[in-house]
Amino acid sequence: MSRPQWRPWDGDGLDTFLASLAEDFRGWQGARTWHSLCYDLTLSAEHHPGGHVRLAWGIRDRAPSEEWQFEATTWHAAGEDMRNLTAEIHTFITNVAE
Repeated sequence: MSRPQWRPWDGDGLDTFLASLAEDFRGWQGARTWHSLCYDLTLSAEHHPGGHVRLAWGIRDRAPSEEWQFEATTWHAAGEDMRNLTAEIHTFITNVAE
């Protein structure tokens, strides 16, 4: 049985998307969304009163099977906390891609 090949999300712009959220620490209206090129990772971001950002992460099995999915929500302080998350995700993506 062959194992699916891992494809990291570098080049899909996840760290760029997160950086844009960190730069808009004063807030925005509605949800901002991002997805990987293959739609196996999705992210929705909402800015809430009090300077907090709600991130809804989704990981899905790739087509055509799409047999499973996982979703989680994380909360982050706008500004510095989001900048730290962006840096950590960038480091993760860079190390996985090597």
